[in-house]
Amino acid sequence: MTKRCVLFGGSGYIGTKLASHLVTAGLFDFVLLADLKKPADRLPATIEYKYCDVRQPISSDLMHSGVDCIINLAAIHREPGHDAEEYFQSNVDGARNICRFAEDSGCRIVCFISSIAVYGPVSGAHEGTTPCPSTPYGISKYVAEHVHEIWMKSGGGRKLIICRPGVIYGPGDPGNMLRMIKAIKRGLFVFPGSPDIKKSYGYVFGLVESVAFYLQREIDFVVYNYVERETEPLRGIASAIKSEMGYKAKIFRLPLKPTMAAAGLVYMASGGKSDIHPRRVQKVATPSHIEPKRLIADNFEFRYGFRASLRHWRGLAPGDF
Repeated sequence: MTKRCVLFGGSGYIGTKLASHLVTAGLFDFVLLADLKKPADRLPATIEYKYCDVRQPISSDLMHSGVDCIINLAAIHREPGHDAEEYFQSNVDGARNICRFAEDSGCRIVCFISSIAVYGPVSGAHEGTTPCPSTPYGISKYVAEHVHEIWMKSGGGRKLIICRPGVIYGPGDPGNMLRMIKAIKRGLFVFPGSPDIKKSYGYVFGLVESVAFYLQREIDFVVYNYVERETEPLRGIASAIKSEMGYKAKIFRLPLKPTMAAAGLVYMASGGKSDIHPRRVQKVATPSHIEPKRLIADNFEFRYGFRASLRHWRGLAPGDF
């Protein structure tokens, strides 16, 4: 029997890698990427794309031959960059529409990719920590978790996986990790605030493997964090990038407030088009140390320490370095 999966919000760098892994690992024979945008890369015959806006009701015939699993990656997550209501329209209304689609299509397995933003600005949080989100993004993700839980409890024999990933990086990601690598490659990187704060990052291929890990386990419900098992402080991350790639960059520390003020000037001078923004500088300087205790307890194999992930990444996309 053909096993079919719909991956909402699947056209990005996480979704396409997840879809490929699910097929090559033999979990599914066919994966549909339902998203607003087409994937950048050409897709194999076992993976298809279809336009879908999760903010609108989703037709039950999106997948004509039945759905065995739904994975919800659809979200607005860039902060800053959106009005508060936009996070709720995409993340909460989208969750409701996806759960209605699961109900209508008779799907009994759902995986929701949430975020460690649900914990708020804490350090050392784990799955037993009470969430206390402090931003529209984090709040909307936490509400969306409850939307999925309502779906799970509304019928028998349903399985729900909630994954709370940290900042995910790797090939195809234009985020903070790649920006740090490129700055160090250019020869200068500045720490905004303390270089000793811990930022829990997760390598994209490790995240993908963790989702497959729980899809194969005989469980009804799980909430887990995905970050790498060992968390380097910012100073250690920068040092690892330098030594692994042979860069000779000068690395400095600057007080946070002047750095944020300078970022504000750059942002205004660009007419609001620059990626440099005071809020993003503040996020870099805010601890986000999260522990993956559930994965450790369940004996998940963490294959990508930070240095190992850099080597793996460089092997796949040497142009990023």
